Amino acid sequence: MLLSELSAERQIFYSVLLFSWVVYVWEAYLASRQRKIYRTTTHVPAELGNIMDPETFEKSRLYQLDKSTFSFWSGLYSEAEGTLILVLGGIPFLWNVSEQILDRAGFGPEYEIFHSLVFLLLATMFSALTGLPWSLYNTFVIEEKHGFNQQTLGFFFKDAIKKFLVTQCILLPVTSLLLYIIKIGGDYFFIYAWLFTLVVSLVLVTIYADYIAPLFDKFIPLPDGELKEDIEQMAKSIDFPLTKVYVVEGSKRSSHSNAYFYGFFKNKRIVLFDTLLEDYSPLNKDETEETLENESAEVKLKAKNANKKQGCNNQEVLAVLGHELGHWKLGHTVKNIVISQMNSFLCFFLFAVLIGRKELFSAFGFDTTQPTLIGLMIIFQFIFSPYNEVLSFCLTVLSRRFEFQADAFAKNLGKAKDLYSALIKLNKDNLGFPVSDWIFSMWHYSHPPLLERLQALKADKQD
Repeated sequence: MLLSELSAERQIFYSVLLFSWVVYVWEAYLASRQRKIYRTTTHVPAELGNIMDPETFEKSRLYQLDKSTFSFWSGLYSEAEGTLILVLGGIPFLWNVSEQILDRAGFGPEYEIFHSLVFLLLATMFSALTGLPWSLYNTFVIEEKHGFNQQTLGFFFKDAIKKFLVTQCILLPVTSLLLYIIKIGGDYFFIYAWLFTLVVSLVLVTIYADYIAPLFDKFIPLPDGELKEDIEQMAKSIDFPLTKVYVVEGSKRSSHSNAYFYGFFKNKRIVLFDTLLEDYSPLNKDETEETLENESAEVKLKAKNANKKQGCNNQEVLAVLGHELGHWKLGHTVKNIVISQMNSFLCFFLFAVLIGRKELFSAFGFDTTQPTLIGLMIIFQFIFSPYNEVLSFCLTVLSRRFEFQADAFAKNLGKAKDLYSALIKLNKDNLGFPVSDWIFSMWHYSHPPLLERLQALKADKQD
């Protein structure tokens, strides 16, 4: 039977399934091209001779090959699971289970927001449980095998439970308020809903590093010294309103490196991962809190010392921060927020146009009811999926452009040579593989490939 001969509901349902599998096949094809690169590029290419030694090149090749293989199987599982949920009516089934729970608690159909919150809680619990084996395998097999994992099993589960609880404490109240605004907002509810999500996103960005991130990692001020003074001087030279510099104990869970800044207006903070700093000792730990964990991890840490990450010296750290502060000075942060909010407003407007279409609900098994939360899921997750794919690609292209501009900003600060060496070190420390399939790179890489970034810096690296 042709798709055009089906009812509108069936057309919508099968179109969603078809597009989902088209995207999956496309992604699998791109991944297979990149896996071929990992398998066949077994020797350091001539142009990389001065960048990577053969041992590091082979380590990074095997690491990325393992990650790609894992991604293939986890992606296949995720796609199959999503398809089964839709075909077997998993969404209306879970909605009915939520209704039964509320009935036993004495709440009738008029309590749709409560109903939605129970459904959301059950759905996120299901997602967390089905994703747990994959997360365990990724952490304790792949990351462990290649020397990145620093977590014990107990720490992993404590962290996972804490993340789930914190997520629910944010997700459930925000969702209930959003649903309430949509219910009482009248014809222009999409404007109020958009403004609400804007405020929530700004609040979360503001409080994340001060109140949420410290629940998972230890943050301490960067000790006084040459590095701190140089960071403050560089910030002052470009009028960056820096108030504090923190070091986060990222090494407790992983040896990957990172740095970022956050905050609004005149209250900016910089965060450096301890794994980024070559000359930084591990943070002091509370002995009563960490004794058991240290005992169980002592042998592991000794074994990893032979494979110790290189980190960056002070001048290279400054170059990395010069790149990050370039994003701020060039307005990339503000531009990303504007693009995000324009997209959010458009999506809420289209949601307002489509929410009254009964066939959208019927297509996914809701023939007699039209819950607002289900409407949000159907429209934002399924109906908008083609638009989301196009938008994602466009943002990836824009992100690469921003990265080149931030590199150029750091170069104009006189950091070309140090950024050049820092990028090589970070690529080595994180076992990044510097050879990419061009289509895979174009579609997926939000940061330009290493060789392209080095080439842009090369002319001035002797400055």
